[in-house]
Amino acid sequence: MAPYALIMLVAGIGIPVLAALNAALGVRIGSPAAAATVLFAIALATSATVMVLTGPQALAKITIAPRHLFLAGVLIAFYVLSITYVAPVFGVGNAVFFVLLGQLISTALIDHFGLFGARLVPVDATRALGIALMAAGVFVTQKV
Repeated sequence: MAPYALIMLVAGIGIPVLAALNAALGVRIGSPAAAATVLFAIALATSATVMVLTGPQALAKITIAPRHLFLAGVLIAFYVLSITYVAPVFGVGNAVFFVLLGQLISTALIDHFGLFGARLVPVDATRALGIALMAAGVFVTQKV
């Protein structure tokens, strides 16, 4: 469990860094969409390299994947485009606050109903309180 937690902690640290860097790039070049496109080109090269190194044969199975799973690509594009556009005018902290709030809500729903093949983890009173405390904590960090 600890290695997974560490990986996700680092990924979480990367989200606001990504937002700040790409927002600054969008401002610098005058186009959030162009900045997002550059980000995706670099991300494609990086993920393709990892795929080649770890087993490109999995790509052959892409044709049998249910089509709704490709919605993830649309969602990440929406996230990157929106954070690149919004962060310079709304602030990285405010933008990421609402991203985190949205993540708390959607993860509770995904886990509670076991959506998309996720492990079923019902939202009971204790879990609801924990989610509310996390949301309050994120809120407080932005009000100070």
